Amino acid sequence: MRARRAIVAAAVMALSAGASAASPEARYPNVQRQSLYVPVRDGTKLAVNIYRPANGDRVEARRLPVIFVFTPYRARFRAEDGTINEVALKDDMALRSLIAAGYVVAVADIRGKGASFGTRRGFQDRTEAQDGHDLVEWLARQPFASGKVGMIGCSYLGGTTFHTASTAPPSLIAVFVGASDLDKYAFVRRGGITAQFNTRPDEPASVDLASLPVDADKDGADLKAAVEAHARNTPMAALWYGMPYRDSVSPLTGNAFWQEVRVYSYLDAIRKAGIATYFWGNWQDEPTAQSILSAANMPGSKFLAGPGSHCVPPPGFDFAGEVQRYFDHHLKGADNGVDRAPRATYWVEGLDGKGGYVRSAALPGEKATPVRWHLTGGRSATARSVNDGLLAMRPQGKGVDRFTVRYDLPPADYFAFWAKPMDDKGLSYTSAPLARPMTLIGYPVVHLRLSADKPDATIFAYLDQVGADGKAEVVAFGRLALSHRKEGKAPYATMGLPYHSGLKADVAPLPPGTEADLAIDLTPVSRVVPAGARLRVTIAGADPRQRNLKDIQQTPPPTISVRRGAGDGSWIDLPLAQPTTK
Repeated sequence: MRARRAIVAAAVMALSAGASAASPEARYPNVQRQSLYVPVRDGTKLAVNIYRPANGDRVEARRLPVIFVFTPYRARFRAEDGTINEVALKDDMALRSLIAAGYVVAVADIRGKGASFGTRRGFQDRTEAQDGHDLVEWLARQPFASGKVGMIGCSYLGGTTFHTASTAPPSLIAVFVGASDLDKYAFVRRGGITAQFNTRPDEPASVDLASLPVDADKDGADLKAAVEAHARNTPMAALWYGMPYRDSVSPLTGNAFWQEVRVYSYLDAIRKAGIATYFWGNWQDEPTAQSILSAANMPGSKFLAGPGSHCVPPPGFDFAGEVQRYFDHHLKGADNGVDRAPRATYWVEGLDGKGGYVRSAALPGEKATPVRWHLTGGRSATARSVNDGLLAMRPQGKGVDRFTVRYDLPPADYFAFWAKPMDDKGLSYTSAPLARPMTLIGYPVVHLRLSADKPDATIFAYLDQVGADGKAEVVAFGRLALSHRKEGKAPYATMGLPYHSGLKADVAPLPPGTEADLAIDLTPVSRVVPAGARLRVTIAGADPRQRNLKDIQQTPPPTISVRRGAGDGSWIDLPLAQPTTK
């Protein structure tokens, strides 16, 4: 096995918990704020809030670089308890630290949301991207600005950052993109299946009405007029549900909307403009799979991953310091070593028995060696039922295992960013306890030879780590509809992962009883699995994070047959890496 292991990077440096370049002391303890409406190219007025660094009542008079944030979640609003929330004065995206370090921070509501006028035609459409372009250039021309602008955001805000960069505003120098997607179809309808992200109901008008009016709107009349127009926004969940194929024409927008919102179509514009890119995700967050691919398609980009969930600043790491150093280098010309630092910084769960950050010249998974573990015959020592098989490096015999899809699933949290073990809802294959630690860094890929008694079914695959105490956690997961099984050539670099086109012409039912091969790439992992732990692969036919599960479930439910063992059986490729040490 050792001969097949790949080195994570030519030089990997372990970081102690909390280690990072120290940030200078804050020079600007105070903030001066103003808000106003700024018209974009079609005349729509967008609400912009500007925060300038100050010492007491004295605002910094020099021209400073600007950090711009573009949000659908309200730049300033009054919460139900009466407190005022302001995006720029929080530090989950290092914004308050950036103001203190001598940056102007501007936060704008996108059209159709918050206090901005207009209607949102579609989630992160080109109109929204051009709005971002116009605001970047407006900010760069202001008397407080040096002419250099950076952007930062996570989740939807990461998307507005990435899409604005794709319009190549001349004044946009660097972006820090968190938890966003390169290929929206492959993310929102991963494997042809919608799930957690981007499918929740739209907020009522009362949410936007809680926005604080801009300074000149003393009686809130403009705010009320703006929110009235929001009622004509395109409903987001209906937009995604209404486009089953990558080339579907949306009945709501009248065009092939997936093609409009795929950032990978616009990467050349970012490259030619020379905009610096930094991508951030966390290991327990589904968009991280796309963040790594984004970095892989942008030469010279940086990448960061922490151990947490969706948009949570990486614990044990000086996130604000990292963000400031990045922008200091690109917007202020600081020679602080950012350009010479290793490309990737990421958490490895279980490193030295606990977990820690490493820095690497390679992105996670670039240097991993796929090692095959088979779904095979026999029973593990922890088998609880006849549906429990063995996961092993050497297959034993041949056979077919069957299960009937179960829809009696526990309700998911409203924001269920990560999957929970599903071993009792389908077929499970568990390894023997590991004799020695195993380092997995990259994307596991499940290869299934299977059939169903219906022409289509949804297949979910999970990789679990089961501790010596029996406690299990999902470490990776993926999904694919039988009808979307056809693979094709990707229009961007996939790091060797399977690419399912999702084109209408390539989507086809599978005749009942006919076997087919499915390749399902799972979310990436970064961990040292300790000796004594077990690995488990589960195959199920539904997941509680499918918001529309009640609408799409089949009666009677499908029965899935999975071929196992030697020859034409099923397996998982695990991304094995050289053990990481200090």
